[in-house]
Amino acid sequence: MINTWVLASGKGGVGKSTLAAALAVALVREGRKTAVVDLDIGLRSLDIHLGMENSVVYDVLDAVRGDCKLSQAVLRHLQMPELGLLPAAQLGKAEEIGEEQLRKILLKLHKRYDYVLADVPAGLARGLETMLECAENTLLVVTPDDVSIRDAERIVELCRRKEKPAPMMIVNRVILELVRTGDMVTPQTIADTLDVPLLGFVPDDIEVLKALAKHHTVMDADSPARYAVERIAKRLMGYTVPMQDVAPPQREKTGWFRRKRRGEQP
Repeated sequence: MINTWVLASGKGGVGKSTLAAALAVALVREGRKTAVVDLDIGLRSLDIHLGMENSVVYDVLDAVRGDCKLSQAVLRHLQMPELGLLPAAQLGKAEEIGEEQLRKILLKLHKRYDYVLADVPAGLARGLETMLECAENTLLVVTPDDVSIRDAERIVELCRRKEKPAPMMIVNRVILELVRTGDMVTPQTIADTLDVPLLGFVPDDIEVLKALAKHHTVMDADSPARYAVERIAKRLMGYTVPMQDVAPPQREKTGWFRRKRRGEQP
């Protein structure tokens, strides 16, 4: 399942689900049929991000339990029929989804869609380990702060233990002005520190919050975040897209990140 991707993060609140929805829309607009699987059981959110909350009848646990067919649980976006969503359950436990059950779901989706994006809970939850066993590729979402970077390192280590390819990293909420003054590390520096390839970064953008309030993705706004996600989608598809130039920091950072760069024990 070469185009099945797990979206993971070391900590919550980094914008992973928001990015998953926007990336799915970007792939569909590039002509790729895309399904998004929400595996955050009990904390369903992707239906709201995609404006599909009023269409949910069945969810992923219903499909696992055999209460419905997978085709009944997968919603088709009204404006973009080539975008599908398998919503998470509001009730239940992630433990109800076994590895083989999840693998079968992903295989069925992979036959119908060009890309499958699976949004798993933040951290080292059981859902992440199960998903890593079923999918070959990982998108690691981080924000440019010490806590997110340190926690992301645990995800990288987990992939290595399971002998999976190194995650592709997306740095979210980058404030370019702070990067240029040296008050925020560059996305490439974060990628180099974690020793993973950088797929792209998304600048901090108020249009993301405006879109979320309307239950839309930022992909309908004329904004830096939208164009950044479009570039990331093209790289994910294999196109060579130059990375936006960001001036390097002017002074050395402090704290955990500095010690990590020096090779000291955090």
